[in-house]
Amino acid sequence: MAKVADADLVLEGGGVKGIALVGAISVLEERGYRFHKVAGTSAGAIVGALVAAGTPATRLQEMMHGLDYRRFQDPPLLGRLLLPGMVAQVVLRKGWCRGDHLRSWVSDMLAERDVHTFADLRLADAGADAALRDPDRGFRFVAMASDLTQGELVRLPYAYRTRFGMDPDGMPVADAVRASMAIPYFFVPARCADKLNGGRAWLVDGGMLSNFPVDAFDRTDGQQPRWPTFGIKLSARNAPAVNEVRGVVSLSRAMLSTMTGFYDRMHLNRPDVLRRTIFVDTSMVRSTDFDLTAATAARLYESGRSAAERFLETWDFEEYLTTRRAATPARADRTEAP
Repeated sequence: MAKVADADLVLEGGGVKGIALVGAISVLEERGYRFHKVAGTSAGAIVGALVAAGTPATRLQEMMHGLDYRRFQDPPLLGRLLLPGMVAQVVLRKGWCRGDHLRSWVSDMLAERDVHTFADLRLADAGADAALRDPDRGFRFVAMASDLTQGELVRLPYAYRTRFGMDPDGMPVADAVRASMAIPYFFVPARCADKLNGGRAWLVDGGMLSNFPVDAFDRTDGQQPRWPTFGIKLSARNAPAVNEVRGVVSLSRAMLSTMTGFYDRMHLNRPDVLRRTIFVDTSMVRSTDFDLTAATAARLYESGRSAAERFLETWDFEEYLTTRRAATPARADRTEAP
């Protein structure tokens, strides 16, 4: 039996590519890792919420393989009337699909572990960074969303009280995931009460600002890590960023990819971040390939497993700490770890 080892986890977004995350997580779990805190964006938020709820990797695989991704495309009747209906829906509702099926599916899967609101994901960790011991940050799961109203990245449930005037304990976990998954134009944005300016705040896919928030649990107190924070990225290491532009939608997607990629690449330029990141080659599919076949889903899953196995062949926590200290000697206020 594998020795139990502690870790935190940060999961990149990638739409239907999320099944590759499950493959990588299954290997980490088999090697004995248990996850204290999990952060994710978009598809990473879906998988991350389920992992934080305690869903074992075997069940995650069943969930993702049995999922009909096409049902996530749930436009109202108007939006189903080909291009004119799609355009009208985007103009009227700011998105083509409602996202209701996605939210209800996430809610049902979390309910299997008796998780409904963030109160069910409370985490008491006396040894954590002081910033994470704040009552509004003491949770096992964090979803990243882009706040269009304020033009900033928000971390849910951290921002519920200060930004939206809501008690984080009472907020459904599925609502945070739904906000993080709101791909611009594809899904109707999520909305929350705007505590700062009144009215409503608009939230979309966290990937618009950071698709790979690998620093989500970085310490700010200068203390050494107690355990690693692994990142799982849905692209091969050193894979070139190529955005095909064919029309208005693909142009918008390319602009979002460029903004997100620039911010995240600043992290990946650091040797210590590279050392703790599992790179999964998912080039065989696009994020919005909702007609994903079972065979392609299986390939994504196996790609995740292979990437994690390769990563663990050379992973050594003590060696990583040496790399981190050498790479960031002047960053005593931003050391990485839980």
